[in-house]
Amino acid sequence: MGEPMISFRTAKPHDAEEIAAIHDSAWRSTYRGIIPHLYLERMIARRGPLWWQRQLERGSDVTLLVFNGEVQGYASSGRARGAWPWAAGEIFELYIAPTFQGVGLGKKLFSHVRKNLKGDGLNKLVVWALKDNEMACAFYGSLGGAVAAAAPDRYGETTLTRVAYVWGVNAKSKNA
Repeated sequence: MGEPMISFRTAKPHDAEEIAAIHDSAWRSTYRGIIPHLYLERMIARRGPLWWQRQLERGSDVTLLVFNGEVQGYASSGRARGAWPWAAGEIFELYIAPTFQGVGLGKKLFSHVRKNLKGDGLNKLVVWALKDNEMACAFYGSLGGAVAAAAPDRYGETTLTRVAYVWGVNAKSKNA
C-alpha cells in the first residue's frame, strides 16, 4: 500500500528551499496589489532559503503539507505573541502553493496545526491577516474565526490594517 496522498510532517533545515519557493510564489500571488511593490519584493527577498534554514535550525515550529510526495504548503506556529488576556497558540503563517489553493488543503493544514497546538495545551488560537487580503479573511471566517482585534501595519507611506481572528474565545466578531 502506498503513501497517503496528503500528509503532514515537521520541517527540517533541508526543507528550506521548498519552503522559500512556496513563500515566494504565495506571497506574490496573495499580496500583489495589497502591499506596495517595493516593500513586497524586499520582504520576499529577505525570506529566502538561508533565512528559512536558520529559522528551522533555531527550532521554529513549521509544519509541511505534503501532497502526492511534494511539499505544497507550510504553516508556522507557536505560543501567541502579544498581550492576550489568555494563553493561546498562534498560527504565524499558513500558505499553500498557488496552484493548490482553493481545493481544501489550507483547511486540512489549519486543522492539523490547530490540533497540535491543542495537544500542547493551547486551546485558544490567534491568527493575524491583512484586512485587505479578502481571501484570507474569508478563509479564517469560514473556519469559525471571530475578529477580536486590529492593528496598523506600515509599509513606507502606506498603512494597512491587520486583524486578529480568534478561536476558543467567547468573542463577538468586530467584522473584518
